Amino acid sequence: QVQLVESGGGLVQTGGSLSLSCAASGRTFNSFVRGWFRQAPGKEREFVAAINWTGGATYYADSVKGRFTISRDNTRNTVWLHMFSLKPEDTAVYYCALDHPLEGIPTPAVTTARRYTYWGQGTQVTVSS
Repeated sequence: QVQLVESGGGLVQTGGSLSLSCAASGRTFNSFVRGWFRQAPGKEREFVAAINWTGGATYYADSVKGRFTISRDNTRNTVWLHMFSLKPEDTAVYYCALDHPLEGIPTPAVTTARRYTYWGQGTQVTVSS
């Protein structure tokens, strides 16, 4: 089994920065992409960013591109989300996720939540105006 633990959430003022981490444990060696999603109250969970675990290719939602940076630490099995120039609309619970693609089965896009098999418990990010 795989367990994901997010940390680093908190309260920050508009324009501030915050870094989130997601530490994974268990059988993660089959993972291809690890991502970050967020969900605000009353809204659907939305894609934020993702990273290819081996190649390092990154993907970003248009709403955060240029402000957020996703990175990985393979030795620690940890993915980071560095957030800059935060806005009140960034306020949400942020979740990290890990996929587990299977050969011969079509894999949803990295921006699609259903691609991911494992999810963390989430960490709250609140940006005050």
